[in-house]
Amino acid sequence: MAATRYRLDSMKKLPAIRIMLLTLFIVAISMLHYFTPLHLHYLHDIFQRLYYLPIILSAIWFGLRGGLACSLVVSFVYAPHILFQWGGTFTLELEKYLEILLYNIVGGVTGLLAQREQERSVELQKTAEGLELSYKKLQDQSEQLIAIENSLRRAEKLSTIGEMAAMLAHEIRNPLGSIRGTAEILRDDYRPGDAKYEFIDIQIKETERLNRVVEDFLRMARPLPAELELCPLGEELDTVLLLVAREARGRNIVLLLEPVASELVVKCNGEKLRQAFLNIILNALQAMTSGGSLTIACSVADPGGWCDVTFHDSGEGIPPEIISRIFDPFYTTKPDGTGLGLAITRKIIDGFGGSLGVKSAKGEGTTVSISLPLYTEGKLS
Repeated sequence: MAATRYRLDSMKKLPAIRIMLLTLFIVAISMLHYFTPLHLHYLHDIFQRLYYLPIILSAIWFGLRGGLACSLVVSFVYAPHILFQWGGTFTLELEKYLEILLYNIVGGVTGLLAQREQERSVELQKTAEGLELSYKKLQDQSEQLIAIENSLRRAEKLSTIGEMAAMLAHEIRNPLGSIRGTAEILRDDYRPGDAKYEFIDIQIKETERLNRVVEDFLRMARPLPAELELCPLGEELDTVLLLVAREARGRNIVLLLEPVASELVVKCNGEKLRQAFLNIILNALQAMTSGGSLTIACSVADPGGWCDVTFHDSGEGIPPEIISRIFDPFYTTKPDGTGLGLAITRKIIDGFGGSLGVKSAKGEGTTVSISLPLYTEGKLS
């Protein structure tokens, strides 16, 4: 701001400085004329031609008006020198009167040409600005097209997942239930510590994990509920933190929820919103293997329009080479993960008209940001 103000002040002062320079130039040449002896006529010939310099400069700087104004001033200053110093007949001084005429012709022609050039420069600048604006619009449209293409690709993936989920639900869940029930019956025949007991227990746990995979598939394919309700963000976050408080204590992690204003209310499905918050918090807890802290904060990003919910953990951070893939379905770095938790979370937030972003740096933890439209009375912003 200070640099811009300095440039504006300089531009305002520039015409005054130029006028002062032209004035000094004309005064200096006139003084040379009036104080140089008349018998040194060759010096006077040089001085009378020096007047062209301020005339041309004025025309370049100020256009047609500047050129004519300066030539008139020079004529007014030079005329007394002809009339009172040289004297003589009109014929002898005709050359000098013609010089005055030339002053005005040069001032007018040079000023006109300079003015046209300035107008052309302004037009070219406006054209350049228009082209730059058009380029920015095209760039924005290109980014929007890329975003739409990515959304279509995600939608295509979700559609494929939906078909797979329907088949998995029918072909896998029922047999899984039978396998688990049979394994539990067999486990009752052995005591803890027995090798076969341990093998059967592993079988039951793996069956549960496979069942969770199927459940995650179903969540990805299941459409968001149409029933929307008013959800105060503070209350929803309090509920989720109660659910994870025990696990956080077990991992030696401190949960900190900064005060949330009561007017921060969104219109969505409370169950799905809590599920999205829960997925993010559980991921953060699992990332902090040696304890740490998780800070949750809500803020108004756009007064009356949008709010941000941020989750910042003190973990090791996400490597740059994988951060762009963490929302892809099936992508996971956990040995027992399904790679669908964050994909489900993104689907939920997108369904509410919001957006989800992640920032992370090695050794500085990870920040997950959710932007949601605030609810105002009679309107969903």
